[in-house]
Amino acid sequence: MITKAIKDIKRGIAEAIDMERIEVLVKEYFKNGKHYYVKAGFDPTSPDLHLGHTVLLQKMAVLQKYGAIVQFIIGDFTGMVGDPTGKNETRKKLSREMVLKNAQSYKEQVFKVLDSKKTEVVFNSTWLNKLGANGLIELTETFNVARMLEREDFAKRFKSQTSISISEFIYPLLQGYDSVAMKSDIEMGGTDQKFNLLMGRQLQRTYNLGKEQAIIMMPLLEGIDGVNKMSKSLNNYIGVTDKASDMFGKVLSINDDLMWRYYELLSSLSMNDITTCKENVANGKLHPKVAKENLAIELVARYHNEKEANKAKDEFNNVHKKNELPSNIEEFSIVGSIWIAKAMVECKMSPSTSQSRRDIKQGGVKINKEKVSDEQLQLQIGEYILQVGKRKFTKLRVT
Repeated sequence: MITKAIKDIKRGIAEAIDMERIEVLVKEYFKNGKHYYVKAGFDPTSPDLHLGHTVLLQKMAVLQKYGAIVQFIIGDFTGMVGDPTGKNETRKKLSREMVLKNAQSYKEQVFKVLDSKKTEVVFNSTWLNKLGANGLIELTETFNVARMLEREDFAKRFKSQTSISISEFIYPLLQGYDSVAMKSDIEMGGTDQKFNLLMGRQLQRTYNLGKEQAIIMMPLLEGIDGVNKMSKSLNNYIGVTDKASDMFGKVLSINDDLMWRYYELLSSLSMNDITTCKENVANGKLHPKVAKENLAIELVARYHNEKEANKAKDEFNNVHKKNELPSNIEEFSIVGSIWIAKAMVECKMSPSTSQSRRDIKQGGVKINKEKVSDEQLQLQIGEYILQVGKRKFTKLRVT
């Protein structure tokens, strides 16, 4: 059982620091039932989690099976500072109200993956608000500017004379201090968080906790474009709260190579089963679309249910194979003739008229199944079915 546990924990990880300690913690759990603590921090910078976040959450859920108590840190304090990781300019600060609103949304979503009975949800303002001026000065004395500039993102900005705020320098220290406050045994994060994760390990040593947390880093999941890290800002994400039909359609849109990465990082299938599936596709025994549908059904069932997953599959096939319309099209009414680009915004098909025009120019907009080529088209009195891309449909009545 211990061998299987270690194998499950190691699956899909990008890098581990002090894996030996992790193995000891797992063995102690099986031997005497002693739990250990796994920490991961999430700054609530947007209201919804996406499948990129769940790569981390699913690994935490695996650890929960093998004795871990998850410390889910909501960075309500650090979220107002803003993580500079991977940024080429100073981040905009979020208001306290927005951070708390997003944090509540996170709390409602994480238990779609994590076991609530083995999870502690805590806000890092609990201890960071109490740190005070003396505590903050003591914390900043543990690190120097030269070491901070070893960070690639800071080094690039410094070299290009792009602004770096003092608060951004402090951010890794604050995140690291979370590990001191929580006395974590293991901290988890993406590969882009390595500097911050190592900071927690160093600060535990500096504050004489008698241990240094082990670290597990997970790969960054590419978005449905297959190029960039999954991100809401890049609109290449699959949201945990997406409608079943949207989630199914987005999974079906990924390329065949990316499908296997999604299988490894998101599916609950064993690696042996995934390898068999991959071999069957390679030798023609299984069509790649069927493999992709199976993955989509698994993911939709996880965040909705099996009935919704099968319904989403049927609807996808009706729309894309039989050229039928979705069963639950949203309807809008507008008084008076309207410019097509503005109508798309009013019907929530596009965030802006400029994006509407780009979609039209790229051939991605249809009215009543006919492609729109005129960016200046005026919709007169009548009923229309608007379609943007393969998945967005709406019914518009102009009166």
